[in-house]
Amino acid sequence: MAGLQGDLLEEEVTVHICLDQIYSHHHVRAVPPRPPVAVCRSALRVTDPSEMFWFMQGLCFLPAFLVIWSSCTFIISYLIALLKHDVDPVFPYISDTGANPPESCIFGLMTFIAACAATATMYARYKYVEKLTRDTGLLKPCLNKAALVLGMISCFGMCVVATFQETAVEAVHDIGALLFFVPGVVYAILQTVISYRVFPFGSSVCVCRARLIVAVIATVAFFPTVICAFFGRQSTLHRDPNDKGYSFYLASAVCEWIVAFSFIFFFLTYIDDFKLFTLKVTTEYEE
Repeated sequence: MAGLQGDLLEEEVTVHICLDQIYSHHHVRAVPPRPPVAVCRSALRVTDPSEMFWFMQGLCFLPAFLVIWSSCTFIISYLIALLKHDVDPVFPYISDTGANPPESCIFGLMTFIAACAATATMYARYKYVEKLTRDTGLLKPCLNKAALVLGMISCFGMCVVATFQETAVEAVHDIGALLFFVPGVVYAILQTVISYRVFPFGSSVCVCRARLIVAVIATVAFFPTVICAFFGRQSTLHRDPNDKGYSFYLASAVCEWIVAFSFIFFFLTYIDDFKLFTLKVTTEYEE
């Protein structure tokens, strides 16, 4: 009993996952020998996925909610700003769509919720990879921890962008945008590397390739976003095509939308993996 309590106190959040289920899910023929530590704990309750709705399998509701909510955040704020004639219809900056009230209030609230959902999703992914790393030994834990830290910084950057509008505190807003995009791109790259390192555990080869494509697109689009923004700086939310630097502004805005939706599509690839595991929080009273 004392040993059991010690185990529970040592790790409060445990991941329930079975490697046999991963292999059968991805149709891998050969199952490698089991590691000395039991992979499937006795407390795991296996449920037939065919008897559940897809969003009820494992924790796949987390990335699913994040993808839907984030997409709605960008689209809704853009539509409201467009109806109020606060922005131009052709590719405004994402931040421009949330610069003036009431869309700024909606954009700020929805972005904060999206940041919280992203934090929960990234942490669940971290625990999932941690479990695979401990059971298979295919990955260095420091890589997984680095990805988690970068993901948390990116989520913090989202909150800064939503809180400090560019028309109010431009310098802080720009810093928040960099904190969001730079660690976000590196996070996508690290998670792609992790996916290939732990293959065939965790993700299918198609999912790994999809993450690689999305990470490359986000990386390539990031640089024009920053560089063109420097040459096409704007002082108003409306731009005329004849204005100086308009082409740089348009290129930067288009690439910004590409990077943002690249992040969304990257989390979309998590849904299949998140069907395979659950997290369990254990609470123990100290006597």
